[in-house]
Amino acid sequence: MSHPANSKVILEAEGIVKILGTAPTQVTVLKNIDLQLHTGELTLLMGPSGSGKTTLLSILGCILTPNEGRLSVAGHATANMNAEGLANLRRKHVGFIFQGYNLVPTLTAVENVMLALDLRDQSGPNAYDDAAEALEAVGLGHRINASPSKMSGGEKQRVAIARALAGSPSVILADEPTAALDAENGLAVMDLLSRVAQDTNRAVLAVTHDHRTLKFADRIIRIDDGRIAGSERPKLAGAQPMQAEAH
Repeated sequence: MSHPANSKVILEAEGIVKILGTAPTQVTVLKNIDLQLHTGELTLLMGPSGSGKTTLLSILGCILTPNEGRLSVAGHATANMNAEGLANLRRKHVGFIFQGYNLVPTLTAVENVMLALDLRDQSGPNAYDDAAEALEAVGLGHRINASPSKMSGGEKQRVAIARALAGSPSVILADEPTAALDAENGLAVMDLLSRVAQDTNRAVLAVTHDHRTLKFADRIIRIDDGRIAGSERPKLAGAQPMQAEAH
């Protein structure tokens, strides 16, 4: 398959199995998942409720660990990492965007972004400038001192995106980033994510049910019943049909 110039595999999952619960009620949520994310691409992960999307996102973001399989993020294999090692990898290389924004209500926009930088061990005089730059990049340079209570939903999601971008992580993972937004703001956020994904040092993966987002995708992966059901690249001329693998 075609990838952007200078693109590289920044995240690779192979044979991922995840079992939740204990016998006799345990459920195999993910079943032998193979997945690669390439830099310079916006990938959408789509599937019905209960198909395993959020669990897979949590594993790719080093929040959950798989029962079987291997994961590598930015060249770092996670197999022998303890909880602290996984947390360090997550802080350095993964940025999260949540459906509910998860902003600290008592902090301004710039302070919310600076908090993310602090978690990545980036503090001091440059932190404010870096946070302000991230907000400028998402079109909120004029709102850096606004508190979440004074922002629209679209603005709050842009702060969440700026927070995810702060510190230049290798992978951005978004969980239903347009679900809480109206159509206009949802499309604006997806347009922003598609531009963020053009960075050839970064990959963006978004879980979504929103079919309005499809036109922004470089790649669409469909998951069903814990398995990758197909993959396509809609922007290629004569879009390729669904394939059973997701590489």
